[in-house]
Amino acid sequence: MRALVTGGAGFLGGAIVRRLLARGDYVRSFSRGFHPELESLGVETLCGDVADAAAVSSAAADCDVVFHVAARVGGWGPDLEYRQTNVVGTENVIEACRRQNVPKLVYTSTPSVVHAGGDIEGADETLPYASHFEAAYPETKAAAERLVLAANDARLSTVALRPHLVWGPGDNQLIPRLIERARAGRLRLVGGGDKLVDATYVDNAVDAHLLACDRLAVESACAGRAYFIAQGEPMPARDLINGVLAAAEIPPTTRSIPASVAWLAGAMAELVYRGLRIKREPPLTRFAAVQLATAHWYNISAARRDLGYAPAVSTQEGLRILRNHLAMSESYD
Repeated sequence: MRALVTGGAGFLGGAIVRRLLARGDYVRSFSRGFHPELESLGVETLCGDVADAAAVSSAAADCDVVFHVAARVGGWGPDLEYRQTNVVGTENVIEACRRQNVPKLVYTSTPSVVHAGGDIEGADETLPYASHFEAAYPETKAAAERLVLAANDARLSTVALRPHLVWGPGDNQLIPRLIERARAGRLRLVGGGDKLVDATYVDNAVDAHLLACDRLAVESACAGRAYFIAQGEPMPARDLINGVLAAAEIPPTTRSIPASVAWLAGAMAELVYRGLRIKREPPLTRFAAVQLATAHWYNISAARRDLGYAPAVSTQEGLRILRNHLAMSESYD
């Protein structure tokens, strides 16, 4: 199989690239920068922006599947940048698949597309898209997911996966932020960290993508559908957070702030950063505050049924692997 992975140099994209290589597939990576470490593995690496339609179309030539993983992530930044990458970029990927006669498109979405601000406890894919978003990231990802699912037809089979809080060795978002803030004494639980959350160990997220690819076909059960992906192990947020800290040999955090205070602090931080035109992300945003203050875990029965998805690495095993990785790495020092 010949596969294109957009965002192939990222955390999840890179893990998908390596798994495809391991099973003998030809892999082409499309990302903004040049990454010689991928070339050394035998990956064809192309540099470009998904907002560049011609570059994306060229990258998709002769491919059997596109894994569209590239995205502008986070809870802060100009709305236009999110729209260009997440919406325009996805439009370009869909058009590239059509121009190059690529029969399969596997899109990496997020459960944030349905998070309207309240608790989500065991919901399945019948949960509608949120009508209001606290940040441009979930809003543009929801728009992009709609485009992908609407594109499913007799020429192009599409599927959207919503892996929740992907983590593991090599993570450059969740884990380093937790470790940095804990070491600086700035990490707080929101509302005591009692709300249940479920996450996704990176190897399990990769499994879901490859299973979706292999089962995707015209009129297959997964064609034109979105799926929640997670561990299937909801737990209090403090247990997951402190599990990561323990893997980094950092004492558990017990200090907490009320959810209302966290939201207000995020709103004030955004106001100040906008007023001073500070480009870096504030230490707390409204989007992050809501995510930390609410329960969000999902029913993954549909993924089990239609994709054959079964989380192979438990949370405890993932934390053990992470501990070994951190012990041998200086990446988060």
